[in-house]
This record gives sequence, C-alpha cells and structure tokens, in this order.
Amino acid sequence: MRDNTLKYLLVFPAVMVVFATAVWPLAESLRLSFTEGRMNKPDFPQGYLGFENYTWAFLYEPPFWNSVWVTGLYTVVTVTLTTLFALGLAMLLAPGGKLRSGVQTLLILPFAMSPALIGVSFRFMFNPEFGLFDAFFGVVFPPLADVSWLADPDLAFAVVVMADVWGWIPFLTLVLIGGLASVPQDTMEAAQVDGASGWRVFKDVTLPQLMPVLAVVIILKAIFSLKTFDQVFMLTNGGPGTATQTLSHYIYTNGLRYGQIGYSAAVAWLMVIPMIILTYFYAKFVFRKE
Repeated sequence: MRDNTLKYLLVFPAVMVVFATAVWPLAESLRLSFTEGRMNKPDFPQGYLGFENYTWAFLYEPPFWNSVWVTGLYTVVTVTLTTLFALGLAMLLAPGGKLRSGVQTLLILPFAMSPALIGVSFRFMFNPEFGLFDAFFGVVFPPLADVSWLADPDLAFAVVVMADVWGWIPFLTLVLIGGLASVPQDTMEAAQVDGASGWRVFKDVTLPQLMPVLAVVIILKAIFSLKTFDQVFMLTNGGPGTATQTLSHYIYTNGLRYGQIGYSAAVAWLMVIPMIILTYFYAKFVFRKE
C-alpha cells in the first residue's frame, strides 16, 4: 500500500506541471473562444457568444479563408519539396552512398539554427539593395538582380517556402537515413544480381520498405508546417498584404495586435482539427502493430 502511494507522489509534480502548462491553458482558450473576449474593452472577457466566433470566421471573414489557403498551399509545397530533397540526400548519405562526408557536414548548418534566425537571415539575403542573392544574380543572371523579392506576393511566398525547406531538410534527412539503414541489404543485392537497374531497385525494393518511415516523416512535417509562425513573422510578417499570412500569423494578428482574444481562440481551435487528424495518423504509424 505504501509503494502505491509513493509512485503517485513521485508522478504528481510532473502531472501538475503538465496541467499548468498544457491542460489549463487549453481549457481556458476553449472557454474564451465562446466569449467576445476583447482586450480593448473593460470586464475582460465580455459576454458569452456561443458559436458566434466560429460562424463569423466561416461566413464573414475572407482573411480567415485567405490564411487557410496560404497555410494549405504552404504545407503541401513545403512537405513535398522537403521530403523529396531529404530522401535524395538520405540516399547519398546512406551506407555506401556517394558524397557522404561532404553532405553530412553541410547538414549541420541549418539544423543548428532556430526558425526565427532562419527567417531573419533569409530576409537580409533577399534584400534588393545589399542582399547575398541580389549580388549573386547580378553576376550570374543580371535580369534577376535588383528584384524586390519580398515585395512581390508570389516571390515572397517562394522565399518563405525556400527558408522552411532549407531549415527542415537536415532533420528529415537524418530520420530517413535511419529508415534506410533498416532496409535489408540482401534484398537489394539480390535485385541487383537479377539485373535490376538502380531506379528499379529503389522503386520496387527500397521505397516499399521505407514507406512506413516516409509516412511518419510526411505527417510530422505537415503538422509543423500547419502551425508555422516564426519564419513568417521574421521574414515577411505575413506580407506583402496577406500573401504569406498563415493561420498562426492570422491568430497572432487578431489576438495580440487587435485584441480579439475570443475570436483568435476560436480560430486556434479550428486549426486544432487538422492537427488531431494528422496526429491520429502519426500515432497509427508510430505505434502500429507489427
């Protein structure tokens, strides 16, 4: 009996920390999402509104749907590009792969930088007056020199995607290297002995056995892309206009800039829905029964 009490006492501090930092803030944000919750009015939070904040976002708020579109497109593009580049690098860095030492050294650089720092770095590199890329294009391809990359909606979106892909490639590459290490070498060697080309070995032998790891990588990257904020805030601040405004930045703008805490909490909970779906599939792949 004493042992049972002791184990609960040992776990209790950790449970309280989780409750204070996760459970209570989530419950409070859910409560605020049903209120007016304006910071520029007295008696915060004001008045119970029911589902009015949610219906307002769906029916009367075009910027909300713009941020949904930007976030969805951003997620699809970054997940696709990052996964493809990471898979290619993982093949190079796999045991026996070419350029192993050189590429492995380059992977350390973006992996050691925070997303906010990556955003600041790319903002300066794409500066049309003294940026690194402006100087590079001035020598290699002059028509692209003096281009205001972050002032054009399409180019700004491309720069944000580029920064995210560059920052995430190292992590996904390392995960895929681990997945490639689990692929039986004798199966690949048998296919090569039978005369299969390198592409056929990859498509018919390596890729099918790598699919569980690849699925986890894609889902995990999609979750992080959906909630991205740091790089967008530091690189473009959602601009020009709302061309790069993701859902996280939209929530920040309405909540902390305009003081609409209740409405921002409602939008944040709407963003939880795809997160829950992706988390379900992530858990299904990670904890699947063999």
